[in-house]
Amino acid sequence: MGKSLVVLGLIVAGLGAMIMLAGKVPWIGRLPGDIYVKRKNFTFYFPLATSILVSILLTLILSLLRRK
Repeated sequence: MGKSLVVLGLIVAGLGAMIMLAGKVPWIGRLPGDIYVKRKNFTFYFPLATSILVSILLTLILSLLRRK
């Protein structure tokens, strides 16, 4: 139980660091494949390519942690 809590805490801390640094990385959220529509009174943004990239990275990281 203790080991699981430590790993969960590290994951949450890593996600927090990524969120803090996301504004400083210019290509996060502006990848080709991200959907951005801006009209007069309407703005729609869906980071499709960014979501896929984050999903792949998290899958790789969690699969590496699971092997140990």
